[in-house]
Amino acid sequence: MTRRHTWIAVLFVTLALGGLLRAERQAATGYPALVALFDEWLAFERPPILDGAPDYTAGTMARKHETLKIFQGRLAAIDPAAWPVDQRVDYELVRAQMNGLDFYIRVLQPWARDPAFYQSVWTAQSDTPAHEGPTHHAVVELWTYTFPLSQTDEARLAAELRTIPSLLKQAQRNLTGNARDLWITGTGTMQEQIADLAGLAQRTPSAGPALKGAIADASTATTAFVAWLESQAASKTGPSGIGKEHYTWSLRNVHLVPMSWEDEVVLLTRELNRAHAALKLEEQRNRGLPALTAAGSPEEYTRRANAAATKYMAFLKDKNVLTVQEYLDPALRAHLGSYVPEANRNFFGIASHFEPITLFTHFYHWFDHEWMKAAPHASPIRRNALLYNVWDSRSEGMATAMEEIVLHAGYYDDNPRAREIVWIMLAQRCARGLASLHAQANEFDIKQAKAFQVEWTPRGWMRPDLDLLGFEQQLYLRQPGYGTSYVTGKALLDGLIKARAHQLGDRFTVRGFFDDLNGAGMMPVSLIRWQLTGQR
Repeated sequence: MTRRHTWIAVLFVTLALGGLLRAERQAATGYPALVALFDEWLAFERPPILDGAPDYTAGTMARKHETLKIFQGRLAAIDPAAWPVDQRVDYELVRAQMNGLDFYIRVLQPWARDPAFYQSVWTAQSDTPAHEGPTHHAVVELWTYTFPLSQTDEARLAAELRTIPSLLKQAQRNLTGNARDLWITGTGTMQEQIADLAGLAQRTPSAGPALKGAIADASTATTAFVAWLESQAASKTGPSGIGKEHYTWSLRNVHLVPMSWEDEVVLLTRELNRAHAALKLEEQRNRGLPALTAAGSPEEYTRRANAAATKYMAFLKDKNVLTVQEYLDPALRAHLGSYVPEANRNFFGIASHFEPITLFTHFYHWFDHEWMKAAPHASPIRRNALLYNVWDSRSEGMATAMEEIVLHAGYYDDNPRAREIVWIMLAQRCARGLASLHAQANEFDIKQAKAFQVEWTPRGWMRPDLDLLGFEQQLYLRQPGYGTSYVTGKALLDGLIKARAHQLGDRFTVRGFFDDLNGAGMMPVSLIRWQLTGQR
């Protein structure tokens, strides 16, 4: 080989090695690296095990926070600027969830402030992609079991229940916070777990000794925990809200809602005004029509609910509102509810007994569940429910938006009185959201928040003697931003419809919009807007 040929060979090898190195660097910082980092972070996000239960002790959480900073640094070292929009959206989703863990450790600290965090037994599936609000990592999802239990399921359930005594023993060391309203309402949540365990014992009369023992031990531990919570209650005197500054940080950096606490107050006040004004105008329009009548028996409720579901599904399809897959109808019918005596009806029960679809439109949630199962998103980052309720603006915003979308699309043209209920529903969501904002700012305690919600829900439909009122304000206190997500998410979706209609012109269709929206995945509306419009 001549010197010239040798030089050419060396140059070729050098260029080839340089190309390989560049490819390796790109792989280390490109989209595959993001997915790998996310998978590693998901494993890290789960706490270690201490005495058979997840470890939320102060030292462990402090170490977790330091390690989280390393993960955040690794994420920051990945530059997505040249990526396509859908991959850049995934990058923001990873960052938002890391911010969620940071917020939980720095500010919310449910393991130290909120006894309800230690609820283990869940008897029903959430209609949202994951549990609403903070939950620990070893919950027992009773609704996933089929009774009577198989031997395999009996052994699995016993193993899950055996976590409870150790976790509640740890909780007595962890719960050092001074948030009075969270403490009192959380005590009530844990009292409910005693009843749920008693119900489980009744459902498993022929269980083997392992399951019977696990149920008994969990019940004994929960009873002792409630007694301890009650013994500490008098010493809990502090506020439970996180304050406006922390609230805004979480809103913008975890839930990716481009608003502040003050912005949400303005929006929800405006929407509360609009809902009440629209209700009065509807009442004026309908003043000569007969009043609505509620279902008066179990048989009548079932007949009305099924007829309404049939009409609604046909309406969505025939009016080209959205693409109706065959599995959506059974998904809706599985959640039509049942007759409730008038004296026991909560707010949503009142609405559904008058006109079922005023509530069932909110069950877009169950469509979301089916889409996530039948057509999982191609992105591994969007395929499953995002952590820390990052999905709330899309999930609750879309369910709330659908209530009014169906009204404007003409569903109630043959039943104008039902339009009044839609505005009552919106007013209630605004009233409870505004109350939650003032509670997070520590301008209301939970008693004042509940009173505000009752006062500004029309027709006295939000009754303080029923459990729903307390449940809602407790949840919104536990999970900042959730109480407003129904209305802020809807407002963001209104803006997205406007943007897409302007962008597409005559090519815009409602059905096409919903197909694009649903195809984008269960993520914040702000990111859906970026993906669909290409505009950040």
